[in-house]
Amino acid sequence: MARWGRCDYQQLQRLREKMAKLQSMDLEKFCYDASRELAARLLALVIPRTPVGDYPKSSGKKGGTLRRGWTGKQSGSSGTAYAQGLPVYKQGTNYHIEVINPVYYASYVEFGHRTPGGKGWVPGQYFLTLSEQDLEKIAPGVLEKKLERLLREAFNV
Repeated sequence: MARWGRCDYQQLQRLREKMAKLQSMDLEKFCYDASRELAARLLALVIPRTPVGDYPKSSGKKGGTLRRGWTGKQSGSSGTAYAQGLPVYKQGTNYHIEVINPVYYASYVEFGHRTPGGKGWVPGQYFLTLSEQDLEKIAPGVLEKKLERLLREAFNV
């Protein structure tokens, strides 16, 4: 009869313990944190790209309302701090976070609009659309680094 050889099960037992530690970690919190980090990165991309109105001093108007709208009009609030306070919704296995600009004319500047007389068209700026496309390019790398940190913590590497 053939001999199967010798086996050291200690490594398998250590692997089992590390897998149990990974399973006991709060992966739900990881997903919520990752969603908020991606929202913060989106805000970091879209805020500088948002156009600011240029008005003559005699008009008394001040530009920048649309840009300030991204942080809920909270003066001095950074996009990251604002994103940490946004609610994350879970639907099935997907996590959703809404990043909106509550300024009523934001969609007109984003996608374009007719001129007040109705004779012409003002083209859209697409500041949010372009920022979303940039985020889609960097999101896999961001999530990979975040997941790698989680695995390193679980496996003590």
